[in-house]
Amino acid sequence: MIKLLKNLGGAFHKTFISDESWNKSNQTNHGAYMEPSKKPLNVLIKQLNVSIAVMLKNGCEYKGKMIKCDGHMNILLEGATESKDEQLLANYGNVLLRGNNILYIMLDMH
Repeated sequence: MIKLLKNLGGAFHKTFISDESWNKSNQTNHGAYMEPSKKPLNVLIKQLNVSIAVMLKNGCEYKGKMIKCDGHMNILLEGATESKDEQLLANYGNVLLRGNNILYIMLDMH
């Protein structure tokens, strides 16, 4: 059994779910389990020290070499550039992008 805490109206309530239910919730839409190597965070971590482009929700795009990434998909870029509408706005040394603001990430597929 797995115990979860849910915040309902400011109060935390315990919820118990069976291992079977937990496993079903970790399946893809097609009923198949997602291989650990295909999970987004694992794919992203494999791209450390590679150039990537990150589009933020505000429309700004950052390009640089990803040197760190954490479980919240916060990303540290080295030698980052900022652009909007394909116009270069600034050159930075290191930039920390908060995962909550990321719309999508383009990996360098060389």
